[in-house]
Amino acid sequence: MAIEIERKFLVINDDYKKGINGTHYKQGYLDTNPQCTIRVRTTGNQGYLTIKGISIGAARTEYEYPIPYEDAQGLFSLCEKPLIEKYRYLVPYAGNTWEVDEFCGENKGLVIAEIELEYEDQPFELPPWVGAEVTSDPRYYNSNLIRFPFKSWL
Repeated sequence: MAIEIERKFLVINDDYKKGINGTHYKQGYLDTNPQCTIRVRTTGNQGYLTIKGISIGAARTEYEYPIPYEDAQGLFSLCEKPLIEKYRYLVPYAGNTWEVDEFCGENKGLVIAEIELEYEDQPFELPPWVGAEVTSDPRYYNSNLIRFPFKSWL
């Protein structure tokens, strides 16, 4: 069984972008049941189908499978709307790689940094562009951003 251990933080400035280009991601949810979410994603010319279990702390089960890009495009029509679009920046910092997601569309203005860990209490250094931790706040789950987009929070 695959376990994802991830912590999420708000980003307080755009210093993470220095010298790094973002990659466009588009994703939709076939099911947003908190017990089991099913996501379709494209990046570049590749599609993915991902199944995630319920979060317990910073950990949850995760299974991800590559699928043909054309299949992913077709599955988007079955997904709840709006679709999530974002640019992801892979940012090295203090021996770790942070994934910084800058959201577009209905979630424009939201920027979240994530770090994947090997174990839940693994120590790591916070970059200076990272703010408050939001790991346990379900509003920041991508699957919840389709029902309650960031622009509706303001």
